[in-house]
Amino acid sequence: MSEILNEKKIARRKFLGGAALVCALPCLGIQSLLAMTDKTINVDNQEAEQGIKNKFDKRYPYTMSYQEAYNMRFGEFIQFAKDLEKEMGKEKLIEFLKTRTEKKMFEYGKSQAEGINNNSFKRYVSQYKSPQYDNTLTMEIVEETDTIFELKVTKCIWASTFLKQKAGDIGFASICYGDYAWPKGYNSKIRMERDKTLMQGHDCCNHRYIFEE
Repeated sequence: MSEILNEKKIARRKFLGGAALVCALPCLGIQSLLAMTDKTINVDNQEAEQGIKNKFDKRYPYTMSYQEAYNMRFGEFIQFAKDLEKEMGKEKLIEFLKTRTEKKMFEYGKSQAEGINNNSFKRYVSQYKSPQYDNTLTMEIVEETDTIFELKVTKCIWASTFLKQKAGDIGFASICYGDYAWPKGYNSKIRMERDKTLMQGHDCCNHRYIFEE
């Protein structure tokens, strides 16, 4: 039971901060908005408001779709990155984002494995069968064995969000690039191969995870 609770906590942290780890800038003040995307807020529920002394602690007074939440979550970051690109140049910006994303996702995979005391290949790939992705990805399992797990992703809310802002290069560097480091941090024997991503304009993302015994 404790392992399941830890997994849920880790998944929650990834959803709230996960792919946006590279933009954890206090001045943006946007990540907390995600707290309302996985529940419906009843603005007429007076009972829920009882006992709240600070008006800032009251529930946000409306709901939004996952896409609207992600647009809000990443909108300011995308604009910030574009402004930063003007100052430091695209090449340096992309390199910085990749380095930061790689480091953070490796650390995330490592802490995730430590938190559940089980870093098996089967346990890692089982995450893609979790309902947590139901509203953010459309995917199918192409191949699954004891040492191979291949996914085909045809819809991705991260790609949708960044491509609408004509920021696919920023999205790839700050989101997709971390996909290589995440399994390595989780288990050094897990390697990911991929030559297509929606973020780069392809028709799908073809994640292929290999367990190297």
